Amino acid sequence: MIWNPNKECMPREQLRELQGKRLQKLVAYVYHNVPFYRHKMQEMDLMPEDIRSIDDIVKLPFTTKQDLRDNYPYGLMAAPKSEVVRVHASSGTTGNPTIVGYTRKDLAVWSEVMSRCLSAYGVTREDTFSVSYGYGLFTGGLGAHYGVENLGATVIPASTGNTEKHVRLIRDLHITGIACTPSYALYLAETVDKMGIDKNELSLRIGAFGAEPWTEHMRQEIQERLGLKAYNLYGLSEIMGPGVSCECEEQNGSHIQEDHFYPEIINPETLAPLPYGQQGELVFTTLTKEGMPLLRYRTKDLTSLMPGICPCGRTSVRMTPIMGRSDDMLIIRGINVFPSQVESVILSMKEFEPRYMLVVDRVNNLDTLQVQVEVRRDYFSDDIASMLNLKKLLSDKLKSVLSISADVKLMEPNSIQRSQGKSQRVIDKRTFLTDNE
Repeated sequence: MIWNPNKECMPREQLRELQGKRLQKLVAYVYHNVPFYRHKMQEMDLMPEDIRSIDDIVKLPFTTKQDLRDNYPYGLMAAPKSEVVRVHASSGTTGNPTIVGYTRKDLAVWSEVMSRCLSAYGVTREDTFSVSYGYGLFTGGLGAHYGVENLGATVIPASTGNTEKHVRLIRDLHITGIACTPSYALYLAETVDKMGIDKNELSLRIGAFGAEPWTEHMRQEIQERLGLKAYNLYGLSEIMGPGVSCECEEQNGSHIQEDHFYPEIINPETLAPLPYGQQGELVFTTLTKEGMPLLRYRTKDLTSLMPGICPCGRTSVRMTPIMGRSDDMLIIRGINVFPSQVESVILSMKEFEPRYMLVVDRVNNLDTLQVQVEVRRDYFSDDIASMLNLKKLLSDKLKSVLSISADVKLMEPNSIQRSQGKSQRVIDKRTFLTDNE
């Protein structure tokens, strides 16, 4: 089902013309309303009238998360405060939180793009959808909530917490869809098993999962254990929230809502634009946002853009799954390591739960990597020989993928702490030591 065929199936030439007009309007808007961008453009000897088409976007300055923090709280707002009807914010665990303001039009656009995503998954007015992202300053809960309501389906604002009650509601209210993090979906599956409920007692058929990277193996795990079809949902609060891109029923890349968010891929080191198909850092420009529009925002997410029109009929460009973040990449003994690589290996082996933790340390001036992973109950044993064989099997597979050796620590079932929000996968003790020197 396509929610807005006029926009989602627009011919590419027509779409680029629309993007160009919206970019021209946006640049003039921020130049006159945001001192930060006006100064940036003046330093580059750039005026709004120099932007004549979407191809001119490469002339514009980049924006980073640090820019948002340096202009905390309202320095990047373009709309007057009287027009801002909602504010969301990041956690601010590594500095000032990033504050994002929305006008009524922004909220309408947000509901629109989320409705597009839900429709792409096959959600209709007949569905009952549980929104199990956190509500509050985090954009996930309210973003998905208003998308479900805008589409006309029934929304259950479950949020996180009290998971056993949530499972009963999923069963008793015949909830057919759920939006949450992939890790919380697995926690739900564990709770279903613990409560002795068969997945066939549930009516779940659609899952919209995002807010953290996940792998194809993790998708298969969630689908098998909850009996639904799992779709990727992508967004970030600085740009809008969930709904920036989403998979369709083809599940071959995520469609970007290009009439509102213009994507680029750049080399994160040289900042040079990269062509379709080449992996790099994802950059977004908010073409229609009023509250806090951003020019060429560097997401730090590593992906690529897929050429060609999708069989579903949508003409918008698609992005491949996020491999990781350029700022989350671990450099261990000179080797680039992404947590998603470790996860792919773990989830490819039937002996392990999709629960793991990476602990990076430095011993005698040498980086070390420990991979803690839960063994499934059916495979956990007091037989030392069998556990040593399992440990060696995982160690060998990890070394073939990562090109470095890792110390594997096999954990008992349910011993790694669960998260009802975004999961913490990495503890880097090297940073902790450096901060205290």
